[in-house]
Amino acid sequence: MSPYTVIIVIAAYFAAMLLISALSGRKSGNDEFFRGGRRQKWWVVAFAMIGSCMSGVTFVSVPGMVGTASMGYLQMCIGFFVGYLIIAFVLTPIYFKYDLVSIYGYLEKRFGLSSYKTGAWFFFISKLLGASVRLFLVCLILQLLVFGPLGLPFLLNVAVTMGIVLVYTFRGGVKSVIWTDNLKTFCMIASVVLCIVFIAKGLGLDFKGLVSTVSGSGMSRVFFFDDINNPEFFWKQFLGGVFTVVAMTGLDQDLMQRTLACKDVKDSQKNLIISSLLQTVVIAMFLVLGILLYVYAGKVGIPETGDEIFPAVAASGSLPAIVGVMFILGLVSCSFNAGGSALTSLTTSFTVDILGAGNKEEREVTRTRKLVHLLMALLMGVTICVFNLVNSTSAIDAVYKLASYTYGPILGLFAFGIFVRREVRDRLVPLVAVAAPLVCLVLQLNSQRWFGGYRFSYELLLLNALLTFLGLCLLIRRRDANGTNS
Repeated sequence: MSPYTVIIVIAAYFAAMLLISALSGRKSGNDEFFRGGRRQKWWVVAFAMIGSCMSGVTFVSVPGMVGTASMGYLQMCIGFFVGYLIIAFVLTPIYFKYDLVSIYGYLEKRFGLSSYKTGAWFFFISKLLGASVRLFLVCLILQLLVFGPLGLPFLLNVAVTMGIVLVYTFRGGVKSVIWTDNLKTFCMIASVVLCIVFIAKGLGLDFKGLVSTVSGSGMSRVFFFDDINNPEFFWKQFLGGVFTVVAMTGLDQDLMQRTLACKDVKDSQKNLIISSLLQTVVIAMFLVLGILLYVYAGKVGIPETGDEIFPAVAASGSLPAIVGVMFILGLVSCSFNAGGSALTSLTTSFTVDILGAGNKEEREVTRTRKLVHLLMALLMGVTICVFNLVNSTSAIDAVYKLASYTYGPILGLFAFGIFVRREVRDRLVPLVAVAAPLVCLVLQLNSQRWFGGYRFSYELLLLNALLTFLGLCLLIRRRDANGTNS
C-alpha cells in the first residue's frame, strides 16, 4: 500500500475529528472538559463506549487470537456483561451520589487524603504506560507504512501522532472524546463489516457459504468446559471477564468519565447495559473476521498468524484496495481516539486529584488544566520514544503486566470502602497498596516452583485486590468504650 494512500486516509479522518471537536467544543468550560457538562444523551454515550473500550491493539489482536483460542473470547464477554451490571448498579450510584468529577474522589470521602492520592497515582501510572504502549505500537505501523518509506524519523512520527491527539481534545475534553468516539465506533464497525464482505467475496462465499465456513471451522468453538488447566476454561474466562471489567472499566477514570457525562444514574445505567450488549456483537464480528482471515490466508499462502495476520492479508494486494484502506481507517480510528481519551483522563486526574485544582476559581482551573494537558501530551510522547529506544517486546509485556498490577490495589480499596463500614488509618494505606503488588510479584515469579507448576493468569488481579483488602483490615481503627475510633 502506498504511503500516500495512508496519509490521505489519516488526513481525512483527522479532518473529521477536528470538525467534530470544533462543533462539540464550542462554549466549553471546565465542567464540559471534565464530564461533558453532565448532560450527554445516554444513547450517544452508549454508542461511543462500543469503540471506547477497543484500541488499535484490539483491532489487530482479536481477529488474530482465533488461531489459538478459537472463539473462546466470547466466554469472557459473558463475564464482561456481568461486570457491567456490577458497575451500573453498585459503582455508578456511588459516583453520582457524591457528584464526583474524578471517581477517585470517593476514596477521600471514604478514607482520607492519603487513600485518595494513592488511587489517583496508581491510575495515573497505569494509564500513562498503557496508553503510551498502545500509541507506540501504532507509531510502529505508521513508521513501516508511511514515515519509513518517506525517509522521515520516528521522532517526527511521534510528534505528529501526539499533535493530532492533542489538538482535537484541547478544548472540548471528554465532550469531544464522546463525539469523536461515535465517529470511531462507526468507522470501526464499517471496517469490520466491509472486510468480512470483501474477504468472503474473495473466497467465493455468499451469505449461506460464509455461515457454513465459519460454523464448520475448527476455530468456531466458543465454550471450553473439559480441561481446567486450559487457559480457555470457561470459569477462568468468565471470572476474568467479570473482574477485569469491574477493575479496568468501573475503576478507570478514562472510561467512567464518559458515563459520568450522562445526566443522571438511570441514564448511565442504560448506557452501560446497552453498550455492553453491543460490544459483544462487535467482538463476535471481529472473531468471525478472524476465522475468514485464517481461511483466506491458507488459500493464498500467507504464512503470518496472530497479530500479524490482519495487516498481512490487508496489505497483500490479493484483495481489492478498499480492504487495505478499511484496515488503516479502522486502525487509525481506534488508535487516535484511544490516545485522546487517555490524554483527557490523565489531564482530569492529574488536575483534579493530584494537583487539587478542582476547588479553585474557574479561570485558574482553566489555566492549570491547559498546562497539564500540554505536559501530559509531552510526557506520553517521551514515553513512546523511550519504548522505541528500548525496542523490546519484553518491555511492552512488562508494562501490560504492570498495568494489571496497578488495578488490584484500586479494586481492593473500593471493595473495602463499599462493603466494610469501618474507618482505617489513612496515612498507612499507601504502604498496603504498594505491598500487595510486591507480594503478588514474588508469588508470580515463584509460582511454578512453589505450587507444582501452577501459573497465574487473570486471578492475579483478584489476589492483588484480596491482599489489599486484607491489609486494610489490619488498619481498621479500634473503637473505644464510647464507640469512637482510635
